[in-house]
Amino acid sequence: MLSRLRTVFTIPELRQKVLVTLILLAVYRMGFSIPLPFIDQATFAETFKKMASQQGMGQMLQAVALLSASQMGNATIFGLGIMPYISASIIFQLLGQVYPPLEALQKEGESGRKKINEYTRYATVVICLGQSFFWIRMLSGGGMGQGLVLEEYSGLFYTLVATITMTTGTLLLMWIGEQIDEYGIGNGISLLIMAGILAQMPSAGMELLRPAFRGGGIGLGTEAGIDKLLPLAVIFVAVVLGVIAITQAQRRIPIQSAKHVRGRRVLGGQRQSLPLRVNQAGVMPIIFASSLLMFPMFIFGYLSRSMPDSSFLSLANSTFSGGRGLIYNLVYLGLIFFFCYFWTSITFNPKDMAENLKDYGSFVPGYRPGTHTEKYLDQVMTRITYVGAGFLALIAVIPTLVARGMDISFLVASFYGGTGLLIVVSVALDLVQKIDSHLVMRNKPGMLESDEV
Repeated sequence: MLSRLRTVFTIPELRQKVLVTLILLAVYRMGFSIPLPFIDQATFAETFKKMASQQGMGQMLQAVALLSASQMGNATIFGLGIMPYISASIIFQLLGQVYPPLEALQKEGESGRKKINEYTRYATVVICLGQSFFWIRMLSGGGMGQGLVLEEYSGLFYTLVATITMTTGTLLLMWIGEQIDEYGIGNGISLLIMAGILAQMPSAGMELLRPAFRGGGIGLGTEAGIDKLLPLAVIFVAVVLGVIAITQAQRRIPIQSAKHVRGRRVLGGQRQSLPLRVNQAGVMPIIFASSLLMFPMFIFGYLSRSMPDSSFLSLANSTFSGGRGLIYNLVYLGLIFFFCYFWTSITFNPKDMAENLKDYGSFVPGYRPGTHTEKYLDQVMTRITYVGAGFLALIAVIPTLVARGMDISFLVASFYGGTGLLIVVSVALDLVQKIDSHLVMRNKPGMLESDEV
């Protein structure tokens, strides 16, 4: 592996791309050291620590920080992270399925994609302005229990300055992601999220080993004993291998191309395969499900405080705010299955695929081109989506099971499954594949290829 890494840096073009990517990621991380002006940082950190200690609220804040590539523990210029841009992208992707003008733009190729990207940037600015304004007003108005904006800077002018600062920070992150796409290597936005997730690993490791540093040691039966660390290491390796396997898993549909006779030559007739991903929806179902479950937590929390005598509202609040009950997890799993099929239906169109196969003179052996092929592809995708959804559901609940069964914090357990691990593995695999493509173009062995011939 070390020799392969040295090979990467011996190719000038690839070395330049890797260095540009690393420099831009370093700029992204440095932004978290620039505090947002006018905020009482010490009081904010103390208030956030109290909120994070609550089960439901703590998990929600960690999930928001995870998906937005932000750091919620301190108010910085990158406080919103990249989530507004992701939200705008998802909105336009969904609108492209129901709004005919956007659907027409998607079919125009590169020019249409550039136009949609332009609209996405404009929508990102609007979302940033709204989110940052309400965030600052909540801090100054006591929405988190007390005013966290310094008293002498609590006016509307300074609120607008802070709003513009946070909006500019998110737009800078968006620009960094686009520069990585153009001049670096890998998907820029995905790498930012991955870097934000990996940046939490040192603090999670310190939290896991803190009892040993306090004098407990790592002996058997201690709070950070080897009898706890060794099973955690085995579970982590097993989960990572499982995520890699399901991310790369495909169902290959045999395709036969029709023969064409031109003069004395017979063309076509080759057998190929159409790969269908088992996890076609990727990480989106978990993102949608976890985001949607935040609404019952806030709604039932507000109603239970307004009507404290209602036993139903108290039970509903404890169910959805804890985030670990049986009802909560059943609803969570049900939403994951629903969004798996929903997202797959958006991204995979068996009718278009069947028509494309028919236009290119290819067919699935045993099925007539057109409607019969469409029904067959739809049936296959329905079956393998069920397998992918089941795996996503298992990965989603593993952090809760590990945190509850082994009595460790949710921050540590979140690296054993859920959205974070799926993002890290998928982005890492995509990055390695793009590096391999550059190496193969220059007749070099890929990073994952065997040395055996």
